[in-house]
Amino acid sequence: MEGALASYNTFLIVMAAIAVVVFIALQFFEAGYGYLFDSRYGKPIPNKVGWVLMESPVFIAMCALWGLSPRQWESVPLVLFLLFQAHYFQRSFIFPLLMRGESKMPLGIVLMGMTFNTLNALMQGGWIFYLAPEGYYADWFSKPQIWVGTAIFIAGMAINLHSDHIIRNLRKPGDKRHYIPRGGMFRYVSSANYFGEFTEWVGFAIASWSWAGAVFALWTFANLAPRSASLYKRYEKEFGEEFTRLGRKRIIPFIY
Repeated sequence: MEGALASYNTFLIVMAAIAVVVFIALQFFEAGYGYLFDSRYGKPIPNKVGWVLMESPVFIAMCALWGLSPRQWESVPLVLFLLFQAHYFQRSFIFPLLMRGESKMPLGIVLMGMTFNTLNALMQGGWIFYLAPEGYYADWFSKPQIWVGTAIFIAGMAINLHSDHIIRNLRKPGDKRHYIPRGGMFRYVSSANYFGEFTEWVGFAIASWSWAGAVFALWTFANLAPRSASLYKRYEKEFGEEFTRLGRKRIIPFIY
């Protein structure tokens, strides 16, 4: 057990270090999908297919880790599992079905997403179902972090879903123009969907009270903050004063 925990801790350190490298790299290179699509990242494939391929590995891997764990019916690991899987079920299977249009995603982005998501399943599931010390979650419902973290997670997911709904309905069928998203948390940030997702994983990190959760929150910020900055620049370039006069931040209201 001690050897496995030591290896796992090394894994967390490496994942955190890579997140920092990714954050720095994305200051110079845009993640080329969606509004920022870039064919240099690989052969274009349908967006719907790309999202399923990219997001479903983490859902499947977490199911396997949960199903093989002796802790699968313990209350707190089960709650954390259900929170995590609620996000990834929606992202893997519902979100792609709701997509409109015929947008493409580069295959390279899909492969990178699949790799990270699989590693993240090992990171979260490894701690929750196998490596958390015996009794770590025994009296968890008497502690504030599970309640505070779950509330933050649910709020973040609601923001994420509502923001995706706004983006999805910007265009009418056949319309290929770009529009400035409005309403909801878009009143405060230009990437409200990313703010919601980041909020989710901050909440999960608090609820699980683990370094694994903290590293995932770090990864989420490292990936989405530079992307939100790139989107902000695109909005500035395309819409000019119509966008800048709104006074929005990029991803965190009133801060950044």
